[in-house]
Amino acid sequence: MYEKVCKEMIAYFGSDVRRINHALKVWAFARIIGENENLDEFSKDVVNYTAILHDIGIKEAERKYNSNAGIYQEKEGPAIAKDILTKIGVDNSIIERVCFIIGHHHTYNKIDGLDFQIIVEADFLVNIYEDEMKKEAIEKIKNCYFKTRTALELISKMYL
Repeated sequence: MYEKVCKEMIAYFGSDVRRINHALKVWAFARIIGENENLDEFSKDVVNYTAILHDIGIKEAERKYNSNAGIYQEKEGPAIAKDILTKIGVDNSIIERVCFIIGHHHTYNKIDGLDFQIIVEADFLVNIYEDEMKKEAIEKIKNCYFKTRTALELISKMYL
């Protein structure tokens, strides 16, 4: 079903290839981290669906607020994600958790589980490259926000 969500995400973003690629890269890292951190099946589903749809609110945020700021993405994303996941028949308990994480994925003091932690780490692994961050900033991000063994290995091998 992850592929169905990918197709829906791609259809939603249309010709915005940069955002499509971002979502796919975050999904790849989230899968790697999740598999290596021995998530249960429910959490794997949450991580996969959330990674694919984590920035789904950005288009509506730009339309409504003329901004792609995280606070607006968090505000607009959950309803869009819920529509997509409901359409393809994802279980409501998974949808609830996915929407919670999407609705807070830039609010790091709301991290309340391994699934949420993995999304934040995967997003940072991609953003570090896309935003061409300097080593000092990367070290700060690693020290402040990275917790899983797998993501700590990835950030160190890739960037430090």
